Amino acid sequence: MSKAIESVADREVSFADLRQEVRDGTQVLVVNGDLRRMSQTNRAGTVARVLIGECWGQASTTKEATLERLQMLLEDAKKIASANAKYSRKKIELLGMNTEEKTVWQSVKEDPEKISIEEKIEFTKELDKGQKIDDRIVNTNSSYTDSKNVTRLVNSSGAKLQWNEIRVHFATNPVAREGDRMQYDYGIKGSMSGFELVRDVDPTEFSTKAARGALDLLKAVRPPSGKITTILDSELAGIVAHEVCGHGSEADEVVKGRSFLTGLVGKKVGTEQITMLDDSTLDGKTGSIPFDSEGTPGSRTYIMEKGLFKGYLHTLETAALMDVTPTGNGRAQDYNRRVFARMTNTFFGPGDWNTEEMIEDTKDGLYVLKGLSGMEDVVGGGVQVSALKGYVIKNGEKTDLVRSVTLAGKVLDILKTVDAVSKELDFSGGTCGKGEEDWIPVSTGGPHMRAEIIVGGD
Repeated sequence: MSKAIESVADREVSFADLRQEVRDGTQVLVVNGDLRRMSQTNRAGTVARVLIGECWGQASTTKEATLERLQMLLEDAKKIASANAKYSRKKIELLGMNTEEKTVWQSVKEDPEKISIEEKIEFTKELDKGQKIDDRIVNTNSSYTDSKNVTRLVNSSGAKLQWNEIRVHFATNPVAREGDRMQYDYGIKGSMSGFELVRDVDPTEFSTKAARGALDLLKAVRPPSGKITTILDSELAGIVAHEVCGHGSEADEVVKGRSFLTGLVGKKVGTEQITMLDDSTLDGKTGSIPFDSEGTPGSRTYIMEKGLFKGYLHTLETAALMDVTPTGNGRAQDYNRRVFARMTNTFFGPGDWNTEEMIEDTKDGLYVLKGLSGMEDVVGGGVQVSALKGYVIKNGEKTDLVRSVTLAGKVLDILKTVDAVSKELDFSGGTCGKGEEDWIPVSTGGPHMRAEIIVGGD
């Protein structure tokens, strides 16, 4: 790869890189006690990028990475960049490219690749079996996935990097029915770790908790509606951070003027309780990465600090366009996709309350738990979040269990009402798309948070 990069040296070319990926993974799905899907995948490929002027050329292959083939790949990328550059007189001067030689191998107690598929299936079946605690549980769903990605990257600045990322994830989703009413709950656990994540969990206890939650929701009532003092659990606070503030902070949207956060650096966007970060260096979190897809080291980036907006999440290109340092947020789904500015582990920072104090301090309000989905308006700054359940708060105590809660509003209006943030941080891992594609592993979560929010429900 390093020899191939030398072949693209040209006055016209300002930057080039080669990235090779080998991706292995396992998926197991059990539904109502039956094995519905079991797959083991292996994919490998190499991508070349070349920058000429302000135009990128990119070419990829799944064939063996011989010197001749890599040189041809770079030449194809160069031709694409050169063809586009004919129609532009602008030039991007990249800064902060990685120049180091480094290897980072993730330390895990048990490599999932060394665990038999039979053991993975058995664990998933135990998850499924643990949900059948009552005849009213009419449907059970359980899944297990693991992945191991090995990446090697070289660039024209002299970097020679190799690293791996190992992740494990499992989930349960029981459905309860009584009469004509149906409800469900879920349990999810995932991290950047080995099979030890499974060893540390009692599958029956894990699944039973979700099943009890589904049964309890059969008796839940509709939530109140209107503008309400609302305590968001870590999942919901994380969705607010991710869906609007996070996507709005991705600098490729900012440079196009398509983010409501454009031009807000140094301006007040929330109360002093609001600090927001994107941190890919957190140990064991699903979104953690040693390097991004451009070879920039992962970092801790403050998006907001004590209510002030601090900055954006950058690729090499957007950092050059805005004359700042790259933040290590240039991520691609795989070797066949382009690099975008993307989040890693995105969350609001901790405060100085504990959750029980926040509830006791709330006279009338709502405590909302378990996020389901979120929709963002990156241009206008609006957000709508769906939650599985919550509790009405009366005189500092949790009372009625409510179901299917919807939260909505302008995110900057919400952040300006935040008056309490918890000390505790909790994270959950999953995937994030750029629109409806380009899926990458991320974590959301953080603290509990209290704010004034518009609430509705079915």
